[in-house]
Amino acid sequence: MSTEPEPTDLHWVQLRKEMGASHHVETTREKFHRKFTENPFVPLGCLATAGALSMGLWSFRTGKTRLSQQMMRVRILAQGLTIAALVIGVVITTGKSSK
Repeated sequence: MSTEPEPTDLHWVQLRKEMGASHHVETTREKFHRKFTENPFVPLGCLATAGALSMGLWSFRTGKTRLSQQMMRVRILAQGLTIAALVIGVVITTGKSSK
């Protein structure tokens, strides 16, 4: 009994050969650049959130409790703005693709 696949089971191999060099796989850097240009507020919001969190934790560690509390509030604000930018970006992208 042979378990070799039938040639029809491997139709995707022929398709890949036909696609040849014209098929381009997007690299991580290219994907980041494309996403950043589509909606730059999401990565900027992520950086702002991480910065506020880092500053807040550093302030807590050094005993500056008031600054630490303020930075945690800034972090929450930055997170909210990042989520809003993400949702707005998805809505805009969905609107573009449906047209």
